Amino acid sequence: MKSQSDLQEYQSATQTAVSQGRWLLVFILGYCALIADGADVMMYGLTLSRIKDEFGLTNVEAGALGSLTLFGMAIGGIAGGWASDRIGRVRVVAWALALFSLGAGMLGFAHSFMEFAIIRFISSLGIGSMVLVSTLVAEYVPTERRSLILGVLQTGISSGYIVVIALSNWILPQYGWRTLYYVSAVPVLLALAIKFAVPEPASWLASSAAVRKGKMRPNYYAQIFRDRQARTMFILWTFASIFMLSGFYGLNNWLPSYLEKELHIKFSSLTGYMIGTYVVAFIGKIFAGWLGDRWSRRGVYVVGCIGAALFLPVIIFWHTRENIAMLMLFFGFLYGVPLGTIGTFMSESFATSVRGTAVGGSYNLGRFCSGAAPIVIGYIATQYSIGLGFLVVGAVFFLSGMTALFIPDRLHDTQHS
Repeated sequence: MKSQSDLQEYQSATQTAVSQGRWLLVFILGYCALIADGADVMMYGLTLSRIKDEFGLTNVEAGALGSLTLFGMAIGGIAGGWASDRIGRVRVVAWALALFSLGAGMLGFAHSFMEFAIIRFISSLGIGSMVLVSTLVAEYVPTERRSLILGVLQTGISSGYIVVIALSNWILPQYGWRTLYYVSAVPVLLALAIKFAVPEPASWLASSAAVRKGKMRPNYYAQIFRDRQARTMFILWTFASIFMLSGFYGLNNWLPSYLEKELHIKFSSLTGYMIGTYVVAFIGKIFAGWLGDRWSRRGVYVVGCIGAALFLPVIIFWHTRENIAMLMLFFGFLYGVPLGTIGTFMSESFATSVRGTAVGGSYNLGRFCSGAAPIVIGYIATQYSIGLGFLVVGAVFFLSGMTALFIPDRLHDTQHS
């Protein structure tokens, strides 16, 4: 017969195993959701040349489609962040994933610039809430491994890039750009899995119970701006996000066109270059997560932003046919580093009660303002070159790193309310 201490030890071990199994499930489903997110973002860049040709668009009009996407993402992300504090992280992530998956599939039926723009704007409302996947997973994973796990989680976006680049190499030449968008509706099945298989995090449930006990729904933005620390973090993360996302979306929208039009790389070879770049970014994100746990989330983010900023001019001015592959690989690693640590760094900047609103709000205000980046690069590409536009990308990456210097590490533990 087991003693009381043996029974308690057995129950503790069982609870630990259940908890570990649960966060692994949340991680796996969150990872798959970010694959869908990354695939959607990259798909537009890969199909841009064909959409331009079919609809007869100018560079500025093509950039405007990218910018409209960012505006929709910003609005959806701000609303989704607020909703995640009010009704739950899981519900918001599941509905957002379903919306942008079905919307992306509908793009295959668009036959004009206006139709494409309207559908893209509506579907992008869902993409904006995907930043909350990191918040959801952060509220499940153990504190001591959080940066590494969230760094690995962020590789889901790179995996999405790689998946859609590989699919495009097969689908685009034979079946056209519309088929690629039809296929992108498949993740709606993943949204159902998340909705029914993932419970809300314990920290959110505790925070929500406290709100219900008070019998009043708080004004989350009022809470943020009444608290000096939360207000400061919100403002700093808004500016850091404006700069980082301007670089991120400017680069992703125009990198395929830059390689194809200005470096004269054939599309069949272009996919190889891009897959290599994002595979190395994949490694950079894992390295950033590992280093963030052992050193500093802030330090890793700052070094990654500044490193990417300083290396872009090297690609623009010193590339040759012989060295471009190696330069792209090295840049891919640097590019992945800040993306690998931002999920942990940002989530730990806010208390659970306002985390969804603060992360979704600051990140997506940054997205909204970064919506000008694809248009600006399109304008620079028309007047000068895409390469010159990428120098602007380097400048904004640098500014994001400088802004993050003022954001402290590990202000809040995401497993506590």
